[in-house]
Amino acid sequence: MSLEAMSHEKDPHQLVMDKIVRMANQIATFFLSQPEDIRAEGVATHINKFWEPRMRRHLFEHLERGGEGLLPLVIEASTMIRRPEAKVGSGVGVGADAAQGAPGGKGPAAGESLSEPNIPESTG
Repeated sequence: MSLEAMSHEKDPHQLVMDKIVRMANQIATFFLSQPEDIRAEGVATHINKFWEPRMRRHLFEHLERGGEGLLPLVIEASTMIRRPEAKVGSGVGVGADAAQGAPGGKGPAAGESLSEPNIPESTG
C-alpha cells in the first residue's frame, strides 16, 4: 500500500494532529541549535507569534492527551505558550512583552521584522 493511500485512511482529526506535532517538532529542532537557556522561550515565542489560536488549541489538546511524539523541548515550552482562550497579549513574545522589545534593543520595537525567526539572546 502506498504512503498516500495510507494517509487517506487516517481520521482527518488525526492528520491535523500529526501535522501540529511535526510543525512543533520542526520549530524545536531549530531551537536545539541555540544556547540552552533560550531554547524553550524561543519555541514559545515563535508559536505565540505565528500560530493562529486554532493551531495552539490543537497543540494543547494533544498535550492534554499525553503529547505523544512531541520533543521534550516542545513540552517544556508549552508552559510559556499562550492558550487560545487566554487574553490577547499574554504569553511570552507577544503584547506588552513584545512592545517593550527584546533585551539588547531588538525585536519589533526596534524595527525588526516579525517574519524572521526570533532567537532570544543567551543570558549565559
